[in-house]
Amino acid sequence: MANASATSAAVNVGFPEQSAALSSQSPALTQTQVIAIYGKGGIGKSFTLANLSYMLAQQGKKVLLIGCDPKSDTTTLLFGGKACPTILETSSKKKAAGEQVTIGDVCFKRDGVFAMELGGPEVGRGCGGRGIIHGFEILEGLGFHEWDFDYVLLDFLGDVVCGGFGLPIARDMCQKVIVVGSNDLQSLYVANNVCSAVEYFRGLGGNVGVAGIVINKDDGTGEAQAWAKQVGIPVLASIPADDDIRRKSAAYQIVGMPGGTWAPLFEELGVNAAEAPPLRAHPLSQDELLNLFSSDAVGRDIRLEPATIEDMCAAGSLDKPSLEVIYDEA
Repeated sequence: MANASATSAAVNVGFPEQSAALSSQSPALTQTQVIAIYGKGGIGKSFTLANLSYMLAQQGKKVLLIGCDPKSDTTTLLFGGKACPTILETSSKKKAAGEQVTIGDVCFKRDGVFAMELGGPEVGRGCGGRGIIHGFEILEGLGFHEWDFDYVLLDFLGDVVCGGFGLPIARDMCQKVIVVGSNDLQSLYVANNVCSAVEYFRGLGGNVGVAGIVINKDDGTGEAQAWAKQVGIPVLASIPADDDIRRKSAAYQIVGMPGGTWAPLFEELGVNAAEAPPLRAHPLSQDELLNLFSSDAVGRDIRLEPATIEDMCAAGSLDKPSLEVIYDEA
């Protein structure tokens, strides 16, 4: 697999209005594109990635989809609802049996898409971020850096802030990040935080950039488009809030089938995801985020009222007489 950290002057491919935002330090798009997709839990990352990876494979690309969410549900839509054995659980069982993990134990394929799940600890029994780090250590032992793919797509939670979830950004494991959001404050807050993380690691010498946003469940109200414009990244695709998509997704059906109703949407997303350069985003402040929404939607007219010590204590507790003995000066 080509080195994602290789640096060269990036070129503008398909987003002329963003060319001024490119940094001369941005990495060129190398032979293997490693793309990390982030977003708020439940926003539709797995749906987007399953359909995107399927469409890319039908276009003749060799694609690896890696679920990096402790819920281990990134690949279930791809496999019709079936759950893949996770890398962490499989590794633990193999180790207990004195055996080595092999590719066939953890990687599965459908119609040209190769897929695997890192997995994670049960609730309250470990650190999900540490699980991700350990999972990638196992992948490296399986030869991750020598694998030959056109695209490696990594599905990460964006609303978990511990270090393991920032692994591809912090270690330059990917060339670019795509965020998935919608026209709601919480998903855009997460997307904005991801952009802040990218900028933080750029300041430490990193090379990862933000390729753009996929707007899922787009109801046409426009807040996500407005956020993308202010941050300085393109909209790679807008997936409408449509009952047909919702029903098929709930039934674990791929909607990004060549020749299908939604094929053009995912064909365009595939092109945009591949060609979008890694950009320097400009995250918004909390107030700037709030200003994307009307005041009745976010309660922006609320004012902070400072509490007092009297508010914090029970009645009469502040009037206790002092036991300190005070002597008059001689």
